Amino acid sequence: MEHFIAVLVILFLIGISNVLNRLVPFVPVPLFQIVLGIGVALFGLKVELDPELFLVLFIAPLLYNDARQTPRGELWNLRVPIILLAFGLVFVTVIVAGYGINYLIPSIPLPAAFALAAILSPTDAVAVGSLAKRIHLPGSIHRLLEGESLLNDASGLVAFKFAVAAMVTGTFSLWAASLNFLLVALGGLAIGTLASFVLIRCQVLVRKWGMEDITVHVLWQILTPFVIYLLAEEVGVSGILAVVAGGIVYAMEKDRAESVQLKMQIVSTSTWSVIVYTLNGLVFMMLGLQIPEVMGSIFTNPEFNNGLVLGYVALITLLLYVLRFIWIYCYWKVRYVMSRQMDDNRPNLKGILLTSLSGVRGALTLAAAFSIPYVLNDGSAFPQRELILFIAAGVILLSLVLASLLLPVLSPKPQADVANASEAGQGMQQRQFVEDRIRMKVLSAAVQSVESSTNDANREAAQTLISDITQYMFRRDGMQPSILHDPNPDKEEVKLYLIAIHAERKVARKLRDNGEITPELAMEFEYRLDRIENALTDRMDTGIAECVDKWKGMLPMHLPAPVNPTKQAGSDGEAEQPEVMSKLDKMRMLKHLKLQSCPAAIEAIRSRMDGHNEEAAEKVISRYRKIMSSIQYFNEKIVPDITLDENKLNLITSAVQNQRDTVQELYESGEIDRQYARKMRSFVQDLEKWILMET
Repeated sequence: MEHFIAVLVILFLIGISNVLNRLVPFVPVPLFQIVLGIGVALFGLKVELDPELFLVLFIAPLLYNDARQTPRGELWNLRVPIILLAFGLVFVTVIVAGYGINYLIPSIPLPAAFALAAILSPTDAVAVGSLAKRIHLPGSIHRLLEGESLLNDASGLVAFKFAVAAMVTGTFSLWAASLNFLLVALGGLAIGTLASFVLIRCQVLVRKWGMEDITVHVLWQILTPFVIYLLAEEVGVSGILAVVAGGIVYAMEKDRAESVQLKMQIVSTSTWSVIVYTLNGLVFMMLGLQIPEVMGSIFTNPEFNNGLVLGYVALITLLLYVLRFIWIYCYWKVRYVMSRQMDDNRPNLKGILLTSLSGVRGALTLAAAFSIPYVLNDGSAFPQRELILFIAAGVILLSLVLASLLLPVLSPKPQADVANASEAGQGMQQRQFVEDRIRMKVLSAAVQSVESSTNDANREAAQTLISDITQYMFRRDGMQPSILHDPNPDKEEVKLYLIAIHAERKVARKLRDNGEITPELAMEFEYRLDRIENALTDRMDTGIAECVDKWKGMLPMHLPAPVNPTKQAGSDGEAEQPEVMSKLDKMRMLKHLKLQSCPAAIEAIRSRMDGHNEEAAEKVISRYRKIMSSIQYFNEKIVPDITLDENKLNLITSAVQNQRDTVQELYESGEIDRQYARKMRSFVQDLEKWILMET
């Protein structure tokens, strides 16, 4: 129970950290989470950090998700600098910083200094991603950092293991270590590629057998990184490189798939977003929880001078940044010379400085430090283990603080297309063109959603909805003739619709109370009215009183003898109520109820007509008459289409959600700013209102 309470507290604080970030946006979420972790640790909450469990539970799924989302084309174009940073810079840092740490702190033996340098050399993918989202780094630098952080964890941890082994055993062979590193790295990539391919093929085979349960397939995706990591570690190769390779293979297989269910994509994306959000928060919370114990052991130890130890942290951090800056500068300088001094490859000091400062360290560094053994093979204590832990934690904190303070100053502001068009003083025509292009992307997302979800059962509803969206794109109604002009529903029409819906709801409740329809049917009818009312009023509910009124009708004391229009005579000649209402009967009864409620809606609209809303009232009344005519027409058909409305509602939900996801992606990529993102969300809401009103 104690562990369960601890987990609940940590998860609650993760949510609090995001609230604090909204209030103080210039402080990144990871810093809030670390501070909150330190706070609860000081109040007595303790969670032990198991390095092996940390790697498989946190790092494996996070790296897998990053790998499957990172554009492979951009990674391939940046393959040379990524490899040089992920492997070359790591090994240079281990050697140079190792000797530097040993020279600065002679009490740390050279192998132990190499071990400390090894865990400080890789950047943290989680920290890099958290900072990049807030700071809006240039695209090329962002991709470079992503690619580096995906690969350098493996190289740093392998170097760390060899350094610790040399310290513990007292022996080291450079040739054996190099060969072992190649086997571990290449083996990890091979195992990850093969395992991911096999798991994906099995999933495809299961789908071919007719198992289309989305929950099962999403669960399969979630378990994949854990399976790959554990399999690779069991074989004795790099589990980190294995999950990275597995994520890339998954993305490639998804791209080649002929058809992917949109609903599965939506569920998968939503599920992974929750998992990644939670794991990211837990990583930094765990880091904060460990810091008081790690630093307290040094601050309370009279053998150490606190000021001198903090100076060690500052000097080692500075050394890491200097090495990183020199390495990146030399690469760009060599590239500039080899490209015959083309201006495009000229070293950019600001870009190099951004890339250098973005190399923040994270919880993986501290987790590796905790895996340092307490004793050597001869039984003696591992030299300066507590000091190594303190330095690792200090470098992590200092790198995060420096990046949070300096990167916003050095990084360019978010360059939203719409904002740029305005700031650059471009004409209204150019700005309208940019806005139209953004709206076209959002509307295309709706059409793509409908097309991807179309099957034989909902084909007619899908075609109708696509026709509605197309009509929305090209409607004019006396407005500006631009095909993507913002056609907001008339406010008077919305008011009259709400009056009409209220009148329909009163009819349904009266018929329910009189026993002419069942409470279940009334509840289903009101649910459909609520769906339209929620869209028209931008509300998430229709009031507690109405909910109570609906459910009161379900209680036995309020159940009158129901009258079913489709009742059949029993053997005794009396009417019988079937226990289970068929879908066909339910739809017929709903349409019959709609026919009864429409005249009341029209009458309510007429009672509110005046000189100001006469045109809007006639439009709404015309739509209600159209509904009545359509129902009467379908009732005359031999086999009425009872699924059209329900399928269309489901497709609308999917299309609107896909549009909202597209708006969020445009905002996160910097293509639109926060203000225009709000405008586009209103645009999506207006589309939903208009389609529901037309339907």
